[in-house]
Amino acid sequence: MPSFDISSEMDWQEVDNAINQAGKELSQRFDFKGVKSEIKLDQKAKTITLWCSEEGKLDSLNDILQNKLVKRGISLLSLDYGTLESAFGGSVRQVVTLQAGISKEKAKEIIAALKESRLKVQAQIQDEQVRVTGKNRDDLQSAIAVLKEKQDGLKVPMQFGNFRE
Repeated sequence: MPSFDISSEMDWQEVDNAINQAGKELSQRFDFKGVKSEIKLDQKAKTITLWCSEEGKLDSLNDILQNKLVKRGISLLSLDYGTLESAFGGSVRQVVTLQAGISKEKAKEIIAALKESRLKVQAQIQDEQVRVTGKNRDDLQSAIAVLKEKQDGLKVPMQFGNFRE
């Protein structure tokens, strides 16, 4: 029976490169002269911490980071923004969680979307990915098309791989 896997992988080297490029751009931008700002990656906790001494500049800092991530091929759907936190001296901090792997809740949403499409495929959760099986290749390709359409609504960056006959 043909099958494929849905996963949500993160290329950590590309994330690190994007953060380094964003830091380099921050040091060169005129509107950030005299403004202390910082972007930190914690790979173990899967978070990026944005810190800025002026609250108004945090949006610009976030914009720079997003541009660099997109240029590096990292989907913005994998970013989950926390609330703004006040830090020392009137500065603000925001923690951005990176979604690597598909959580159980998101996997259930993906399976529900497949069932809702009424395609003749079965899906099952396997660790941090979802395996989809069907009787023929056309059903699986239709399932991929349905999931690509609903990717923004599901808020999960999905890669489709491990296609087997």
